[in-house]
Amino acid sequence: MKKRLGAVLLAVAAVFTIVPMASASGHAELTNIRTGKHDGFERVVLDMNGLPGNYISKETTPAEISNCNTGDPVPMQGVEVLHSTIYGAATYDENFDPTYFGPRNFVPQGLTNVKGVAITCDFEGTLGIAVSYDDPESWHKVFTLANPDRLVVDVYSF
Repeated sequence: MKKRLGAVLLAVAAVFTIVPMASASGHAELTNIRTGKHDGFERVVLDMNGLPGNYISKETTPAEISNCNTGDPVPMQGVEVLHSTIYGAATYDENFDPTYFGPRNFVPQGLTNVKGVAITCDFEGTLGIAVSYDDPESWHKVFTLANPDRLVVDVYSF
């Protein structure tokens, strides 16, 4: 009986000392939002510490964009919006200290098609980003890049 109890205690101690614990946040952290104009497209870059788990994007209208916590409308210029929901990402670290200090809803300078960028959700490791634009003929592409980690939204114009 003593040998069995000792073996169980040793096994439990080994699990808690050998297996590394994941960070409390378990999510990528947004640190910056950058925008830029390129030949044929405009780019919104979300700089991250770590890459998000996954994301989904959908097109909608500015009137349909709302804050995930309150349901209040998020005012945005433009005709259409590409709204991305990013799972496993936030604007804070594992201690709930902010990692992103920029604006949460802004009009990018120097762009002609992209009219707005807004954080629409930042709750329980789910980050919502809306990119509004004027040209309804535009198409878009959302993808991640590493070294450094970032999520990229390209909005193309004809």
